Amino acid sequence: MTLAIQTVLLRPYVFFFLAVSCYSASRLLGWSRTAALFGITWLTAFLSELASTRIGIPFGHYFYTESTKGQELYLANVPFMDSLSFTFLLYASYTMALAFVLPMARDSGQPSWVMLPALWTHWTVIGLASVFFMLIDVVIDPVALRGDRWFLGQIYGYADDGVYFGVPLSNFVGWAIVGGLSLTGFRVLDRYVHRTGSVRRERVRGALLSGIGLYYLVLAFNLAVTFWIGELLIGTVGCFIYLPLTALVLLRIAGRLPALQEQAL
Repeated sequence: MTLAIQTVLLRPYVFFFLAVSCYSASRLLGWSRTAALFGITWLTAFLSELASTRIGIPFGHYFYTESTKGQELYLANVPFMDSLSFTFLLYASYTMALAFVLPMARDSGQPSWVMLPALWTHWTVIGLASVFFMLIDVVIDPVALRGDRWFLGQIYGYADDGVYFGVPLSNFVGWAIVGGLSLTGFRVLDRYVHRTGSVRRERVRGALLSGIGLYYLVLAFNLAVTFWIGELLIGTVGCFIYLPLTALVLLRIAGRLPALQEQAL
């Protein structure tokens, strides 16, 4: 119990992001679906980290320094907060994908999304969410790798320097795989366990906006740290990667960009 409290105190920003994601997801999916999505994601991420630190699959060969062992909770050789971070990052990426796929209606002149159960775990949603999930790590991983220069600490490293600011490309492939596997598992469970259920239109808009907001809050946090430690090139590259995507997100929120599935509905 003491170690669990120390983990929260050492990484308060992680648990803040987690709390925001849980609130948003509960409004969008309900608590049972939220538990299913977060549970599957955490388990997939944890097993993937165990495998990668041993055989290099799916992220490539890397290791945890265990420099914070005794200060925060570890499961085997993996910091608990690390696998936990995958849950809110994938949920935020999932809401980004839903915003591009769900059809939009207009009530009293205000745009809102319609939550159709058939689209919750559509393959288009899974594919897009996996890409958004991988993209945010393009910003997160280079600055996390330099954790000795900020309050994260040097908690991990790669066996060999990667081509992207020290990060191997296999790491990003691994993130896409973990995202795809987690959402596919959620799809299977949702189809066979949660066969019914609907979400009121007004709740969908608020939940999606909060999920998208979380995505950009995490992005802004990592970019701010990147510039703060003086890594101007890494930060600038991250900004340029996200400029076109952000423009598309804003157009979609404003209702000026059609949904990817709108023609089929």
